[in-house]
Order: sequence, then C-alpha cells, then structure tokens
Amino acid sequence: MPVGLFRVCLLVITAIVNHPLFFPKENGTVPENTEEIIQKMKEREESLRLEQLRLEREIADQEATQKALEKAAVVVEQSKEEKVRWDMWTALSMVIFLLIELWRQDFQEGNWQDIGGEEDDMAVLGKAFKGVAFPDKAVLASFYEKRILGTTGDMARMREMVEGFADDLLEALRSVCNRDADMEVEDCMGVGSMYENWRVRKPFVCDLIVPFAPPEPYCFRCQTWCSGDSFPPDEQGYGTIKVCRADEDATGCICDKTKLGEDMLCLLHSQVSSSRPSSEMEDLLCFKNTQYLDADQVMKWFQIAVTKAWNRISHKYEFDLSFSLLDSPGALKIKFKSGKSIAFNLTPVVQYENSDVYFISHFPRSSLAADVPSSTHWFLTFAVYERRFIQLVSKTLPANACHVSCLQILSFLHGKQCSLTGPSGLTNYHLKTVLLHLLQARPSQDWAPEKLEARLQDMLKFLERCLHEKKLYHFFIGNGKVPAELSFPIIFQRAEPLNLFRPFVLRRDIYRKMVDTFHEMLRNMSALINEYTVHIPLAHTNGIRKE
Repeated sequence: MPVGLFRVCLLVITAIVNHPLFFPKENGTVPENTEEIIQKMKEREESLRLEQLRLEREIADQEATQKALEKAAVVVEQSKEEKVRWDMWTALSMVIFLLIELWRQDFQEGNWQDIGGEEDDMAVLGKAFKGVAFPDKAVLASFYEKRILGTTGDMARMREMVEGFADDLLEALRSVCNRDADMEVEDCMGVGSMYENWRVRKPFVCDLIVPFAPPEPYCFRCQTWCSGDSFPPDEQGYGTIKVCRADEDATGCICDKTKLGEDMLCLLHSQVSSSRPSSEMEDLLCFKNTQYLDADQVMKWFQIAVTKAWNRISHKYEFDLSFSLLDSPGALKIKFKSGKSIAFNLTPVVQYENSDVYFISHFPRSSLAADVPSSTHWFLTFAVYERRFIQLVSKTLPANACHVSCLQILSFLHGKQCSLTGPSGLTNYHLKTVLLHLLQARPSQDWAPEKLEARLQDMLKFLERCLHEKKLYHFFIGNGKVPAELSFPIIFQRAEPLNLFRPFVLRRDIYRKMVDTFHEMLRNMSALINEYTVHIPLAHTNGIRKE
C-alpha cells in the first residue's frame, strides 16, 4: 500500500513539474525560433529554386547543343551524300566524255570510208541538189574534151621554160650573195596545180618553192604547233623558226637562264658568244630583239637578191622580168616584146627537219594564211607530199582514170562562178583536199573513166556536207592512214586533225558567201557546161540519172 501511494505521489509530482505553465519564459521563445526556421526555410526554398533554374538552363543548353550537333551531323551526312552524288555525276560525265572522245577519234579515222556509198545512191544528196539538172556522161565527156583538154596542152612547155629560167636566176642569185653572211639558196621545186596537171584556168601560173638555210655556223631550229608546246587554236598549222648556232643546245645553256656571279664563268660559252648583238640577229633576218626568223624580212631580202641576180643575167634574155603583185612578194612576171607574158611564183621556204614539209613565208593567191598571227609565225605546206600522193595513187588507178578530170571540172565551174558573183572563201585547195580524201576512201576501180559523172557527184556531195558541218580536215594532219611509201613525218600523223574551215566558223559573212557561191554554182552548172559543149541530142541527157 505505501509503495502504491508513493508511486501515485511521484507521478503527480512529475506531472506538476513538467507542466508548461511552470516555465513561461522558456516556452515563450518558441515563436521566435519558428520564425527563424520559417525564414531559413524560405531562403533554402529560394536557393533551391535558383538552383533548379540553373539546372534547367544547363539542361536546355545541353539539349540545344545536342540538337545543334545532331543538325550538324545531318548536314555533314547530307553533304557526304551530295558529294557522293556529285562524284558519281563527275565520274559519269568523264566516262561519257571519254566515250565521245574515243568515238570522235574512231570517226575521224574512218569517217572518209563511207563517203562514197553506192554509185547510184543519189537519194542521200542534200537539199542543195534538189531540182538541179546534173549533166550526164555524154555531156561531161564532150565538155571535158572541148574545154579542158583544149587549153592544157601547152602546160608542159611552159613548165619547162619557167624551170629553166628559175634555175638560171637562182644560180645568179648565189653568185651575188655573200656566202659568209647571206642565206644559202637551194634548188627550186615545182608544186601545185601546174605540176599536178589539173590547172584549167588561164593565165597559167607556175608555183616554185626555194628552200634556204642560214650561213655557217648558224642553223634553223623549227618548232610546230604539234611539237608539245601549247599553241592557241588560231595558231594551229603554224610554227616558228629559231636561228641558233650549230653548237648551241636546242634548249639553251643554263648560263642563259641563271645569273652567274661576277667571279663565275660558263665553261661552255664565253661572254662574247653568250650575248649576241641585236644587229647580228637582224642581219640573219630575225625579228627585232629576238632569234626568230621574220617572214617579212625574208621576203624583202629575197626580192633584193632576185633583183640583183636579174641585173646580172638580164643581158642574156630578150624579155623583161618584174614583180607583178605587191601583196604577193614572190610573184614574178616575164614580159616578152610581143606583148605576151608568163607569170610564176618564186617563194622562199624553210625545210622542216629532214622531211619534205616546209615552212612557207607567204601563200600566193590563197586565203589559207590570210590572218597570220605575226611575221614570226610560218605556215606549214605539205605540197610536195600532196603531189607525191597523187602520183602514188595514180599508179594503182585504171588507165585514163577520172580523178584529175573531176578536179579540173569542179575547179573550172568554181572559177567561172567566182567570176560572176565574186570570190568567196572556198578555194581550189579546198577542192583538191576533197579529192585527196576521196582517193583514199574509194577503191581504185571506182575511178574508171566511165565513172566520171558518179565521182563528180561524190565530190559535190562531200563538199556540201563539209560546208554544212563547217568541217573540212586537212588531208595529212591527223591522218594515220597515209601510205608508208611517202615517209610522212609521224608527228603530223599523230597530231589533232586540222579543220580548214575553222576560220569561217566565227566569220559568218565569209561562210555565208561561200555557201551561197556553192549553191549558185550548182544551179548554174548545166548552163556553164552547156556553154562550152557541142550540141548533143536530148535523148542523151536526162538530168540526174543512175548508172
């Protein structure tokens, strides 16, 4: 019992002691602590909010960076795909270009093989032939016999007379020249229509070329447009001639390309030999301050030398000699006391290496070199090889073959048309080039005399196509099928084909005149031929007919 009362009392005392009313001061601090806690909680909340905003900004920045990286990756991937597509298009374009180039080369090598076609296939003739009454074999044979053969019989005598006089004149020229300082002149050679037996129009003019070489110790070093160095398109077919000492390297000594010190000397060349005075090179007919041969100076020297030579031998002849044309420096004319005259061209040339290709200073009566880039550019002539090719092919043709007759008739018709409507860009050299291509393309039996009409049609048809395409390739340049018997230089066979109609591509007025002249010639062909033909019954003439 006492223990129980003690426990109750102890419980009451403990309750009284722990009652909050007994400690008012201590319990009064609770509100202050609560406000501080609340304030700290607010500060903590604000710091957490700021931290949250910072984290959100960092996350947004990271997301933006990620998106930018992804976008950049997409752009890079797209650029790679576009590059791959571009590379594919580039490769495809290159393949197409190579195929076109291979086709072009194959076409150029074989494009003359199918120009003849069937002899009676006149349906392929162009629009220019529609409505044209083409003379038949009987009319052409009568015209050729009456007009062509009747005027070319005295060509052989004229050639013999001119060659004999030219040899005498050149011999006198050598005697008046200084062998130690002047150019050395060689024997002349006959080229062109008079020596290929197809010239028909008077006056007959013989074309002679005269090779010359520099005096010792000098030599000519020739450079062509196809020798490896870059030449502009308008200089294709030309070359330059450098005058060098025979003991000088073609590329020149290194002492000419580098500045040696004052105490250094070249062991190969002294200072005297390494620098040539300008007057010395001008005496060698070079362009001012260069080592390149000047065509204008060469022609002036040649004219003066020919005049001196003629003064020496003029007492031996009963005629006068004079220069006939101012724009053709090598054009000479022999005037007899009876009033008759004989014209011929004597043109100096430079031999290309050891071949029969020559650099020619001027083309007489021709527009082939009408726009020479400069007087140091010389045009190349293949006239000697052209003459040899015609002679070589003629040996394989039937007797009395019609190839020369075709060229003579076409040259006559063209000359007559030009006398009516004025000259055009089309020349006899273009007509001869057409014949050379046909001679190489067609079999020998196709040039039998009875096939004159068909071959003349082939030449006109071929020329019309060339005029339409503005392409007539030089026969020798770029032609890999030149007969080996000619020993033609391989460098020109491997060169790019030279388009003889290229000058007319940009000169539309001349091209238009050339085409109009050709069409007029076709329309007037029957009238021009009938004018020089004896009467033939109409039963023999039926226009364009098949053989």
